[in-house]
Amino acid sequence: MTEIETAKKAPLRFLSAPESATATARPSPMARLVGVDLARALAVFGMFTVHVGPFSTPGGGVGDWFLGLANGRASALFATLAGFSLMLIAGRREPKTGLAGRQAKARIVIRAVILLVLGSALAMTNFGGAVIINSYAVYFLLALPLLRLRARTLAIIAVALAVVTPQLAFGLRALLTESIANSIDSYDPIARLSGVGVLDLLLTGLYPAITWMTFVVTGMALGRLDLTSGAVQRRPAVAGPALIGFGYGVSWLVLRLSGGDQQIMAGMSAMKDPGAMKDPGVASGSGSGSFDMPVGGGLGGPDTWGLLAAEPHTGSTFDLMGSIGIAITVLLCLTVAMDRLPWLRRPATPIIAVGTMSLTLYVAHILVILALPGEAATPPQSASAALLLWFIVGATLFAAIWSRFFRRGPLEYLLNGATKLANFVR
Repeated sequence: MTEIETAKKAPLRFLSAPESATATARPSPMARLVGVDLARALAVFGMFTVHVGPFSTPGGGVGDWFLGLANGRASALFATLAGFSLMLIAGRREPKTGLAGRQAKARIVIRAVILLVLGSALAMTNFGGAVIINSYAVYFLLALPLLRLRARTLAIIAVALAVVTPQLAFGLRALLTESIANSIDSYDPIARLSGVGVLDLLLTGLYPAITWMTFVVTGMALGRLDLTSGAVQRRPAVAGPALIGFGYGVSWLVLRLSGGDQQIMAGMSAMKDPGAMKDPGVASGSGSGSFDMPVGGGLGGPDTWGLLAAEPHTGSTFDLMGSIGIAITVLLCLTVAMDRLPWLRRPATPIIAVGTMSLTLYVAHILVILALPGEAATPPQSASAALLLWFIVGATLFAAIWSRFFRRGPLEYLLNGATKLANFVR
């Protein structure tokens, strides 16, 4: 959503040019951005699925499988793409230095400030701690010292974060008593204003920076790679599935061999009732109900078994690695498809348009949900497959029509205009 730096030199209509205009010996940088925009669009649709799709049913089915796939992974894909987009600002293959580098950092800081304000305003609604764009603001600021690092270094940092930060976060949360948390929030103007303060954004919220920076740094590493190069593609093509297998496979095996799966299921009985999701107390650390909290998502608390679970939002090493693997695989597959099958770009143009204005559609979908009938801080009572289809079709039609006349989405235009202040940096 906040990956609003499109770095385009031509309108979206250019993406549907005939094959003769796009088939070259070496794919253009525009082709790479098409794959990124398409990945963003899938993340948007995944977010819609979590927020307005049908509730899980006891019998399960294809709908439940799709909902389970989107839970947590859509937001993880967004965070990974946010890191990729940072490199569109800071320099794709080579980091910007000197004046250009300082102005790039200033643009990122301006984006972070605006997203923090906008995200905090949305957090004041019933959506509460489920808003992610204020977390993006923190991610962007924390990423500033890493902008000039190479892909290999960034990849090593991402792996280290995935291994270390879940255990660190668990320890810090164990030491954090309610009185300490209340004291910190009492001095935090953001927490007093929106209910989602610095402590939530860094440690206790639904998207805590301490663990979610793993996704951002992974995206930054991918942004430094030429994903249209066959030699480069082989590495993420192996790494993505390997991380998926490790994250979910090893977690599944360890929990069943140790009996941890039974312990977790016993502690999750309340979360299995969709009605429990409507309880504002069963949600993120902000104290507000969450639109993006899947079954099993409450394992990041004092239960040490959560460190071995790969459920979304557990923040465990297995969860992080599995979600990273999915994000890498999705981005690579879509990039390769757009590069090697240019005829797909024309039918995919409306969906690509969704990815170019993800911030606009993110904010819009929250406002629409809040206008729907439903209880506070829960998916609307009308949540269903039909409502999900309306959201997807509506967003696609809006994006397709808007992109015929404008290069950026409405909020993307405003954000891009605000970042022009960075040109005054010397």
